[in-house]
Amino acid sequence: MNELSDIFYWLILNKILFAPLSAFLTAQVLKGLLASLHSKKWQWSRFHGAGGMPSSHSAMVTALATAAGLSYGWSSSLFTITAIFSVIVMYDAMGVRRAAGNQARILNQILEEMGRQDGQQNVKALKELIGHTPAEVAVGALIGVIMAAVVF
Repeated sequence: MNELSDIFYWLILNKILFAPLSAFLTAQVLKGLLASLHSKKWQWSRFHGAGGMPSSHSAMVTALATAAGLSYGWSSSLFTITAIFSVIVMYDAMGVRRAAGNQARILNQILEEMGRQDGQQNVKALKELIGHTPAEVAVGALIGVIMAAVVF
């Protein structure tokens, strides 16, 4: 049991790791709570699923970049690398992943309309909520900056 407590102690001391993990968890919890409030019933899948408000990926990478900047300086190579990585992840969330979600929605509609004569689908529905709107990414990024500031 001592090894487990050592691991937790190490995680808490490693601020560059702890900030992004705490930002990710905060965003996921908020995502589940917001979805549950909106639908007025528990949305357990939103506590661990991709897509939706806020973007936990954006929260995580922004917290990583902010933690690197706070630890090593805003002109450091580590901050530069993590900031560029963050922009790529957030751009991808709004672009490619969002487009894939839109395509999945259309394909699911086509499959539903076509259906089979016996009324059963022969293909499992595709996940539609995998990307993010710019607002979802922006809120996730704000959570990331706030969580990194709290950790530091």
